[in-house]
Amino acid sequence: MPSRIAVRDLAGQPGSTPVCVAGRVVALETDGFILQDDTGCVQVRRAPQPPLGAFVQLIGQTDGSALVEIESETTFTHGSERFTRSESDWAWLSGARLQNLRTRHKLKRVVEHYFDEAGFLEVETPAIVPCPGLDVHLDAIEVLGMRGPRWLHTSPEYQMKRLLTSGVPGIFQLGKAFRRGERGKLHEPEFSMLEWYRSFADADAVMRDTEQLVARIALDLTGSHMLPGLQGPVDVTPPWDRITVAQAFERYADVSLAEVLSDEEAYFEALADQIEPKLGRGRAVFLTEYPAPMASLAKLKESDPRVAERFEAYLDGVELCNGFSELTDPHEQRERLERDQELREKLGRSVYPLDERFLAALEEGIPPSGGNALGFDRLLMLAVGAKHIEDVVALPVGRV
Repeated sequence: MPSRIAVRDLAGQPGSTPVCVAGRVVALETDGFILQDDTGCVQVRRAPQPPLGAFVQLIGQTDGSALVEIESETTFTHGSERFTRSESDWAWLSGARLQNLRTRHKLKRVVEHYFDEAGFLEVETPAIVPCPGLDVHLDAIEVLGMRGPRWLHTSPEYQMKRLLTSGVPGIFQLGKAFRRGERGKLHEPEFSMLEWYRSFADADAVMRDTEQLVARIALDLTGSHMLPGLQGPVDVTPPWDRITVAQAFERYADVSLAEVLSDEEAYFEALADQIEPKLGRGRAVFLTEYPAPMASLAKLKESDPRVAERFEAYLDGVELCNGFSELTDPHEQRERLERDQELREKLGRSVYPLDERFLAALEEGIPPSGGNALGFDRLLMLAVGAKHIEDVVALPVGRV
């Protein structure tokens, strides 16, 4: 029996040579049917009709456009008309979504190759943790049946930073993160996060990583430094433009940064509604120098402690990542986390315990470092022009 080949490879086969293909019967015709595998469709002529939806294997000859002279036909499944319905997994995964999964696979390889070349160590940290993160605006998913309270992490940040005590030059992780209640065009409660930390470095070094990585991805996928984007093409040629938060308020908002700095709700409303949609249109941009109250886990700028060494990258109005010059002072870090606990309680949100092992690692000492958390699904959306995050994940939460 000849070796099985993909449908897309039939065009290069000589007509007199038997070929073997396998796939699904997706349509019935007068004198045959249409066979589809994950690479395309082919017409099968002058052949008995298997049940619609059945998986079959055929041995025959090709006339350049169809399979003819079928020598052998093996039917593996009974078939079902259900597979053509919109709610079926076949209908969901066929076409563009399947191609997006192929691109996802390719993008992961580019990411791994970039960090391998840069001397980073790939790590895997626990997803079930005693503290999922204390960002005031993120809620975690609790895990029951464990010894003591446990949650799925909202980011692997705390556990990854603990590994920096080893003195490795850099670590990276591409894995899942979990956030309760997040669902929309850019959000899933379970999503893929690319997070990395570079030792003896700062936010500037990690911004260079970001723009070089995305530029390499664009070149590999499109042959240029242009990505399709969500609304229009985006130039990701390094170096990317930079704009401070204060400049962004002055340029795009109808209020100044000073007017909303004491009102966090007003600050985030102006940022989300007026500023972010305008950032990165046509060309990638870094938003830098966040006000000290929004420093999160970033260190404050020594030359101007009113701002933090924190950045976010925007492409086509989409926030792609959030990075810092990492705060390594254990006492200041504890004070910030305790303030976050108090604020969460004041807002009526769940209050998570401090991660004492993380704080102990800071006491032990970690080198000055820069870190970044990048939304891998969002990067894929921008790379293929997808409008919704559900178009770039295999099975979103709504289909589980």
